[in-house]
Amino acid sequence: MPPSDHPDLRALDAISDDPRAAASGPAPRVQQTIVLPDNIPMVSLLGPTDELLRTMERAFPRTEILVRGNEFRLHGPAGDLEVLDRLLDELLEILEAGQPLNKDAVERSITMLRGQTRERPADVLTTNIVSNRGRTIRPKTLGQKHYVDAIGDNTVVFGIGPAGTGKTYLAMAKAVAALQAKQVNRIILTRPAVEAGEKLGFLPGTLNDKIDPYLRPLYDALHDMIDPESIPRLMAAGTIEVAPLAFMRGRTLNDSFIILDEAQNTSPEQMKMFLTRLGFGSKMVVTGDTSQVDLPGGIESGLKVVQRILTDVDGVHFAHLDAADVVRHRLVGEIVSAYDRYDATKGAGR
Repeated sequence: MPPSDHPDLRALDAISDDPRAAASGPAPRVQQTIVLPDNIPMVSLLGPTDELLRTMERAFPRTEILVRGNEFRLHGPAGDLEVLDRLLDELLEILEAGQPLNKDAVERSITMLRGQTRERPADVLTTNIVSNRGRTIRPKTLGQKHYVDAIGDNTVVFGIGPAGTGKTYLAMAKAVAALQAKQVNRIILTRPAVEAGEKLGFLPGTLNDKIDPYLRPLYDALHDMIDPESIPRLMAAGTIEVAPLAFMRGRTLNDSFIILDEAQNTSPEQMKMFLTRLGFGSKMVVTGDTSQVDLPGGIESGLKVVQRILTDVDGVHFAHLDAADVVRHRLVGEIVSAYDRYDATKGAGR
């Protein structure tokens, strides 16, 4: 439903401060009053202590936003008012879907609207992947929504991007959802056991003790999506398997959802070995960050090589996430962007 069709949510007036402003300046200021339906709980829209209203004000510093009852009175550049008008539509759609609003949802909705994408923020932020113990996992950015959709539409998907973009987490959620829907019979999670500054042989304990730290992030994600008490039973039955990449050799994996994490640390030979494990009724997701390769010198990352080999193969999709898709602390996105700028500058200076 287009924003202009939302019931009872429309501007009552939109007038320029000066009819000659359009001719004399590029950004005339206008006034607009938007009346919300009477049944909208304003505290849900504005947030506790008006936190979400403050978020809107910070995002539109040139626009005055005054709320009286169920009316939004706006005064500012016409472009800002247009985005705010659409923003209120989207936020109401999210509330009507039964999802509470928070600061993150408001900020990400504004980013999407300013990006003038075809997808509506409400459609992105209300896409449910899997629910557990009252918590629902959803994409939080447009890039993540495209990534999740690609997993549903393709047999092999590569999720490539920096830390914090949800590459592995969302793939895990799709795997759990597929298992719950009986689309697959098991989930197989794997990672290359490549050291980043430590040698496996120097670590104490058995082989399993040495390998376990490399697989721990996969266990952590599982605990968010499946009741912890069920995980040992599912693993004992082989319904969920977590193993190093070396354990995949020689196998054919049918009716499985298979995730290869940290794929930037595979060699080209390991990547080929893994991809050829694909069996009937299975789906593969390969995730990695090509800027964080820990392979010994002289070995090219299999994740980099495979992008040159499989780009045009039907059923294979490469999803690229970037700093805009980081959903960790705000600084993580800024750190990723800063490193990207540094790498670009360093490359240009060569």
